[in-house]
Amino acid sequence: MLDGNWREVVDRGLTPIGHSLRRTGISADVVTLIGIVMAAGASVAIGVGSLRLGFLLLVLTGVPDALDGAVAKASGTASSRGAYLDSVADRLTDALLFGGVAWHLAGTRDDRMMMLPVAIMATAMFISYQRAKAESLGYDAKGGLMERAERFIVLAFGLLFFEILIPVLWVMLVLSLVTAVQRFVKVWRQASSDREPSSRRRAGRRQSRIERRQRHGSRTRPSRH
Repeated sequence: MLDGNWREVVDRGLTPIGHSLRRTGISADVVTLIGIVMAAGASVAIGVGSLRLGFLLLVLTGVPDALDGAVAKASGTASSRGAYLDSVADRLTDALLFGGVAWHLAGTRDDRMMMLPVAIMATAMFISYQRAKAESLGYDAKGGLMERAERFIVLAFGLLFFEILIPVLWVMLVLSLVTAVQRFVKVWRQASSDREPSSRRRAGRRQSRIERRQRHGSRTRPSRH
């Protein structure tokens, strides 16, 4: 939801920062790796029960996640390799963060609530797969109530006000499931009404890949991720 409505505005705002970082010699790949390190730190902090520290590191994880594309555009190092690295990094950071929450719940509760963040993580991976597969076929699967940006925000809220962490996780799971259904229905309708010749579908797929690279600051030299 936020990705569709605010992506262009955020990208324009981050462009000057990307140019500044480029002048320091920091590459987009390094920025992406910093985000992974921050997510690993947040995972450990959450797992051992330091939820406020986990909140701070979660916020810091979002900074390089937002900036790597801007740095790639500013430095002209956009490529498919960078796009691949960024997508893998996104899935890895999701797994680290929700794994940390599961670790925390496993150590502090006697029930099976540790499976709640695991279910959220699995649903998030499914949502991501839906979009990747749809775009590879030339369809649009963007949108939904609980995309990655929303998951970051809601999880941060739960860590900051940890007394309501469990209800917050339930809300996240329900909205993630709704998002999965929304995307499935959206692509299903497109595929059901698709009467284009195969050549046009292939052209649409190529265009989708180009747009995806550009949206993320994609790193096919010329074009990063």
